[in-house]
Amino acid sequence: MVGVCMTVLSIAKLIEGRTQQLLIIDELMAIDSLVFLLSAGLSYQSIKAQGLQDNFEKFADISFMAGLTLMAVAATVFAYELY
Repeated sequence: MVGVCMTVLSIAKLIEGRTQQLLIIDELMAIDSLVFLLSAGLSYQSIKAQGLQDNFEKFADISFMAGLTLMAVAATVFAYELY
């Protein structure tokens, strides 16, 4: 998912001069990639941690869903030019 965010971020930078809405899209995608990175780190820790697996797994699920929600918001802003 980080790769998807970085691809959208790169495409937005290529056509940045055309519209103002791309400024918010690239900021959302940069934050979103960090959220997905956090989710991956927490998921990895849920595999490695002794005794705290459930906590790490719960936070990994929450951060992954937050990343998906943020990506959906960015896609909606991009598709409908809401900004």
